[in-house]
Amino acid sequence: MFRFILCAFLFAACGQPPSGLAENEISATQNSAGETGQSVKFRVETVAANLEVPWAIAFAPDNRTFFTERPGRVRVIENGKLRSAPVFTVPDVEPSSESGLMDLSLHPNFAANNFVYLAYAYRGDGKRVRVARYKFADNKLIEPKTIIEDIPAAPNHAGTRARFGPDGKLYITTGDATEKEIAQKPDSLGGKTLRLNDDGTIPADNPFVGDKRFRPEIWTIGHRNAQGLAWQPGSNLMFQTEHGPSGFDGPGGGDEVNIVERGKNYGWAEIHHRQTKAGLESPLLEYTPSCAPASGMFSSGKAFPEFKGNFFFGCLRGERIIRVVLDGRKVVKQ
Repeated sequence: MFRFILCAFLFAACGQPPSGLAENEISATQNSAGETGQSVKFRVETVAANLEVPWAIAFAPDNRTFFTERPGRVRVIENGKLRSAPVFTVPDVEPSSESGLMDLSLHPNFAANNFVYLAYAYRGDGKRVRVARYKFADNKLIEPKTIIEDIPAAPNHAGTRARFGPDGKLYITTGDATEKEIAQKPDSLGGKTLRLNDDGTIPADNPFVGDKRFRPEIWTIGHRNAQGLAWQPGSNLMFQTEHGPSGFDGPGGGDEVNIVERGKNYGWAEIHHRQTKAGLESPLLEYTPSCAPASGMFSSGKAFPEFKGNFFFGCLRGERIIRVVLDGRKVVKQ
């Protein structure tokens, strides 16, 4: 029997957050069978409480934990304790509805350069999304540098994940800003996956560099609102989770898990749910009724060997975590 501590944030897509557990309170779970059939027992320990929509989390090599609150605060847990004051508050964040401070990532070489990347909504010509780089020094974020901005946004469908891939490039998921037609527009940054160098410049090997119809930042098109982004160990395949239609822009449900690859079109809003069409990619997994997938990660830690290589994502609908067992591209079970 294996035991481990799962540090989890509880949050809600709208309305008031659930009450959850008090700080340092522990809740045991029922046993779960791992891949060998051996029982795996785990527990949930609350390491920080009384938070306001915690959304993104990153683990530094010195064991500090960085995370965000959607109204714009960057918080740090150090030596198992939450620092009482934020290390940074985004001054121009626009936090209405599902937007606000939406992601935080550490540079792959954070131990040497201390770079922290934030993705957040702001007010420009309407609502927009910006990704900015900061340096963490003296327990503050300083030296802001804009990586990319003027990404279309709205109170809903603003994306955004901004994560470094195995190739050292920064990948950014963007929402369709509730204007579904822009996901297929090659001159719009909305409804896309973007790929940039760590300083915001455009990699020469991006798929549409040199094609004047396309923004050169674009890696893939045809996304509605992807909020999970992770790479499969070994294959380096990019997996994304994406929210499906909500009724106003198509039949309900249709949430997706996709394997996202260079230059491909993932269909929104030409296809959705399990529909197919030549030249467009259908999802690896589709969920109806909606589960509202808002994250994604692969398990690789030593404390949880029975789930090594499994894909996990958290769902806003029902506040659950779904585990997907994979054999490369093939779904074995979930």
